[in-house]
Amino acid sequence: MDIPALTANPAIPLPGHRGLAHRPGRDLTDVGTFEALLSRVERGEDDLHRVALDGLDLTDLADRLRALPVEALHGLVVLGGTLPVDLHARIVHAGGVVFPAAPDAPVRPHRGTLYTAQELYAGLAEHGYEATPDARAYAWFRDERLHGDSYVSMLRAIHDESMVDALVELLTGREVVGVMGGHALRRGTAEYAAAARLGLRLADAGQVVLTGGGPGAMEAANLGALSPDGESLRRALTRLSAAPDFEEVGPWARAGLTAREELPVPASLHSVGIPTWFYGHEPPNPFGQQIAKLFSNALREDLLLAQSTAGLVVLPGAAGTVQEVFQVATRLYYATPGSELGALVLVGREHWTRTLPVWPLLEALGAEREMGRVLHLVDDVDEAVTLLARD
Repeated sequence: MDIPALTANPAIPLPGHRGLAHRPGRDLTDVGTFEALLSRVERGEDDLHRVALDGLDLTDLADRLRALPVEALHGLVVLGGTLPVDLHARIVHAGGVVFPAAPDAPVRPHRGTLYTAQELYAGLAEHGYEATPDARAYAWFRDERLHGDSYVSMLRAIHDESMVDALVELLTGREVVGVMGGHALRRGTAEYAAAARLGLRLADAGQVVLTGGGPGAMEAANLGALSPDGESLRRALTRLSAAPDFEEVGPWARAGLTAREELPVPASLHSVGIPTWFYGHEPPNPFGQQIAKLFSNALREDLLLAQSTAGLVVLPGAAGTVQEVFQVATRLYYATPGSELGALVLVGREHWTRTLPVWPLLEALGAEREMGRVLHLVDDVDEAVTLLARD
């Protein structure tokens, strides 16, 4: 789409809508919803101020948008998508904003939905992992020629904000338990099976299992949450043991996708992952029903903690897991009096008291604070599930 040089006219008045600058924006991600809004605007019952259209094809609605008074387009935000050049010019002239599509980006920055494993691994069987959208997005993230490129940085930030919006909308009102743990946990081990059993039991209790979306303990918990019963989980664990680690992503991912295809499609949401391209060596596991993959790892970690509203279970891990534990601890330590705090459950006494002695420091921080009553150290995942059910 050729974009002419334009000068926006922010002085166009917006009559009859006093105070709209303080109204929350509305993100629309499908044409049908926008068409319904447009009908209300045409009848004078609504407006387009601070409405953001994420990646929509506006071709069929162009005549109706052209027919609106120019002031009615004030504040409209068009993120990517398709629209005629003259309509682009009219929206900008009216004081709206149009972000053009980014055809060179390996991901669509302006999107209103989360990913699926099938989408991220598209082309894996035919062309190998390096040809998949997931691998191409990581290569784009690591491309040294793009470091410091403000336009590319903006595209990635818009992409991540779209992911955040979609994830928060998906999880709002649900009972969400976060599961943290190391990426190095290998398929086929007793510890991996235990983490999967944790996911299964949490999902059986009606909770959504939210993880960092990568391999190891994260994958195991997502797998367990997606499994309908213990027998299905045992079959999946057997199949996955043939590709125990992700040093070669292709075979690891293919085994996971095959195991997932053999599981029935659940009727409701049980399993969600938040992986990141920051850790490119950690491919997304295939067992999240929805996947919020981000470029920013800091945003990913904060999102995981903020959305785990029903508590957090921490399985044995190393530096990354320890960092996440103390991010949680900081939130709990500085919580205002009377705040509703979710449980923080560490699994593995030996690991958290001797191998990595995090527990004594947590106890010291929690002493004489509300934080102290929600800290728990247990030996196995069954105790963790019992604690969360009780809380």
